[in-house]
Amino acid sequence: MTAHLISARLRNQLVHSRRSLATESSRGSADPDPNLTSSTPPRRRTLFRRLFIVSKYTLYLSLTSVIGLVVLTSFLFIHDLFTYTSRHVDRVPMNPLALHLERGGPKNLPIARVLVDDDEDEDMHRIARDKPRLVVVGGGWGAMGVLQTLHLGDYHVTVVSNETFTTFTPLLPSAAVGTVQIRSLIEPIRKIVARLRGHFVNGKAVDVDFGQRLIEIECVGNGERVYIPYDKLIIAVGSTSSTHGVPGLEHCFQLKTIADAQAIRRRVMDNFEIASLPTTSPSERKRLLSFVVCGGGPTGVETAAEIFDFCQEDIMNYFPKICREEVSIHVIQSRGHILNTYSEAISQYAEDKFKRDGVDLITNARVAAVTPEHVIYTSKNEDGKMEQHTIPTNFTLWSTGIAMNPFAKRVTQLLPNQFHKKAIEVDAHLRVKGTPQGTVYAVGDAATIETSLVSHFLEFVEEADQNKDGKIDFDEWEVMVNRIKQKIPMAEDHVSKAREIFTMYDVNGDNALELNELVKLLEDLGNKITSLPATAQVASQQGKYIGKKLNKLARRMERQGQEQKMETAQPSAESARNLILIPDEAISAPFRYFHLGSLAYIGNAAVFDLGKYSFMGGLAAMYAWRSVYWNEQVSVRTRALLMIDWIVRGVWGRDLSRL
Repeated sequence: MTAHLISARLRNQLVHSRRSLATESSRGSADPDPNLTSSTPPRRRTLFRRLFIVSKYTLYLSLTSVIGLVVLTSFLFIHDLFTYTSRHVDRVPMNPLALHLERGGPKNLPIARVLVDDDEDEDMHRIARDKPRLVVVGGGWGAMGVLQTLHLGDYHVTVVSNETFTTFTPLLPSAAVGTVQIRSLIEPIRKIVARLRGHFVNGKAVDVDFGQRLIEIECVGNGERVYIPYDKLIIAVGSTSSTHGVPGLEHCFQLKTIADAQAIRRRVMDNFEIASLPTTSPSERKRLLSFVVCGGGPTGVETAAEIFDFCQEDIMNYFPKICREEVSIHVIQSRGHILNTYSEAISQYAEDKFKRDGVDLITNARVAAVTPEHVIYTSKNEDGKMEQHTIPTNFTLWSTGIAMNPFAKRVTQLLPNQFHKKAIEVDAHLRVKGTPQGTVYAVGDAATIETSLVSHFLEFVEEADQNKDGKIDFDEWEVMVNRIKQKIPMAEDHVSKAREIFTMYDVNGDNALELNELVKLLEDLGNKITSLPATAQVASQQGKYIGKKLNKLARRMERQGQEQKMETAQPSAESARNLILIPDEAISAPFRYFHLGSLAYIGNAAVFDLGKYSFMGGLAAMYAWRSVYWNEQVSVRTRALLMIDWIVRGVWGRDLSRL
């Protein structure tokens, strides 16, 4: 028995020792001594592993790019396959009245009650038959704001413009020197109005009859005149440049249209090409390469900055260097600072930037005259006396304020109580004062919202003077303040401290305002209210406001029409267009402008004025400026073209050809 136990123990110990040896052997083979089993250091193995990972993901990215390119190319081929096909148009329906217009109106002109494309399909026919006629005069920011906001099928829309396209005006200074191409800033109006199944008339508005609701159009091309009837009219004709009575402005360039930018580009290239000729004298070369900008606002500052960039980045590389050395850029500003509507910090930053770049800033000066070879301006010397100076130049840009468009001026001549010298006066709902309410609106540079409180004196007193004692106590004054805010929203900040204002003008201290005291109060408040600036931002917001209001009005008119249809037979087209006019006050609140900030390009740098905050900087600010303008484009097509232009300019520079 003992022998068997000893034998079993020996066997167990032998098995245990064999297992231990096997375990140690396996551990040794899994983790060998690097000095004995491997000649590759750990760091090198780690480097090889990282290179393998990078190579793998690079391969994945390359394959993905190749697949994406193949898919895109295939999509383009498929698109071309179904796009470039023969399309035939047979038997397009057309109303005979579209070719044989009736005549009438004050001047017995043809009246285009039916347009040639009103009956092209059932939808067009239904809109022409049942919907009110909305005529938009102009193709700028205000008009585009309306068209982009309207809903399809609510109105029979007709756009009248002397240009067949809308222009992104803030980038015209860039187009003037070739930073971006002209085509990248325009979008055909026909493409925009097609979404609404609307119509486009290439013409210029010259007169209007508010009684018969006829607008007179002078057609571009043949010069013939025709009446277009309307139920609602939106005037968005913009403005022209103010001359300030300066002689010789026919020798100046302006920068409001595509044609202006093209003319400036040709003159700039001609100046540099002539200055490069061996026959050009030094004095003539200096005059040719002198660029004068009259006006220190955003347009003038950005144009001067673009010319400077053009000289630094392209003239330096491709023209004789003497041309760059002789270039001089002058900015003449009538006030003490450029960009004077921006914050003081931004004005100072822009001035410092121009001084570093060698741009000649001439402030507190006024242009006296412009000749083909000189700009004459006056400024005060150290003794306070006026001195006259002359700048030889072959390029002068005039960018100093706005004046009334000829059609807007004609409108003010036809209406009573239109005394503003630069624009059509409208109320807080953007309705033209003096016209039948709810029929005529004006937006953008062509319009200015009324700021006079005295003109509504009797109305305010009648509503506020509840006890009819001919005085306004404080409780009645609070009622009047609420009415003022509704009538003229821009006065809201000025009447926020109602108690202080009331006490200030209560001269005799009887806790009531006499009528003469009230007149003085309203007059002073009206003088403090400033008009909205004539900017693209204001015009766009006003256009969108009108578009949204018209959408709400269309919904209300549909409900009203359905009620009529239930009570009587289906209304005729004429009765549908002459439904009871619904007051704007019942549709929407008055227009309120929300300032989103101002920005300006100052040469590979940009400035932003956001009200309480200002942002200034170099490349980062410039790219932020580009991002804002890129986002504000009217279509995806222009966004793509603009991005391509910026890439081409960065890689290959600007186009130096004269076109």
